[in-house]
Amino acid sequence: MSNELSYTIEEVSQLLKVSKLTLYDLVKKGELPIFRVGRQMRIASKDLDNFIANHKTNQNNLRSAPDTAHQVNEIKNNKIVISGQDIVLDILGKHIEKNSMYKSLRSYTGSLNSLISMYSGECDIVSLHLFDGDTGEYNLPYIRKILVGYPFILINLLSRKAGLYVQKGNPLNLQSWSDFHRDDIIMINRERGSGARILLDEQLRINEIPSRSINGYENEETNHLSVASAVSSGKAAVGVGIEKAAKMVGIDFIPLVTEQYDLVIIKTPKTEQLIRTVMEILSSPSFQSEINSLGDYDTSNTGKVIFETY
Repeated sequence: MSNELSYTIEEVSQLLKVSKLTLYDLVKKGELPIFRVGRQMRIASKDLDNFIANHKTNQNNLRSAPDTAHQVNEIKNNKIVISGQDIVLDILGKHIEKNSMYKSLRSYTGSLNSLISMYSGECDIVSLHLFDGDTGEYNLPYIRKILVGYPFILINLLSRKAGLYVQKGNPLNLQSWSDFHRDDIIMINRERGSGARILLDEQLRINEIPSRSINGYENEETNHLSVASAVSSGKAAVGVGIEKAAKMVGIDFIPLVTEQYDLVIIKTPKTEQLIRTVMEILSSPSFQSEINSLGDYDTSNTGKVIFETY
């Protein structure tokens, strides 16, 4: 999956201060490239920048074009990038926009790849569920290795169950990580860098199961729903993911671990207000109530500071 930023039609409408109908007309004429994620149309950041550059007027008519460009740049300067795939992050972004000056943009990238992007300065808030088999901890061992030299704060977003996706009725009676040694199953995997992939790889290492011995280990999908759907359709007998996706697709779920799903933000003078905003939102009854209404999430530690450098 590409790490490139993208916008919805509504977001571009707000950035350019034009109606969505105008944007749909530009898309129809082929002047503004789009791509689709399901039914949703999205516009790549570079395509939007190219569109703006290509439609700047000449020196005799500069009055209006720079104003539009200035509006876009001004909002871009206040944008924050939230990286991760859980729907809760979309809700967090909505609350951030409602309670602050920030414009929330989303990058739907796995935990480890998001953390690397944060090190490169491409993300402002990164969600993590990275299990370390040596310590039994989540997230902190990876942050310490990747965000070398950066002060940061690690805040709990929620807890959730992770485990095995199996077909309805669990016909193969799969119950634990050790079942991956069986040669009568075909699995569907997550992409490298995702939290689910790291969880599986760490459990295979702990249980001394070579990944090369597993049928389907190299077959990858890029999100929980796609893995669950592959199991539902019979393409695979088992996959690894979170409980919510199993219920959405209608397959059985074997819970094996409780994941600690956290947010990390690098601490700088410029992020002080962002950190305060996020902490206030996570602690608010309205945010926690909205998350609890989704089901399958535990907010008992939401807003708790797991670790902070000084």
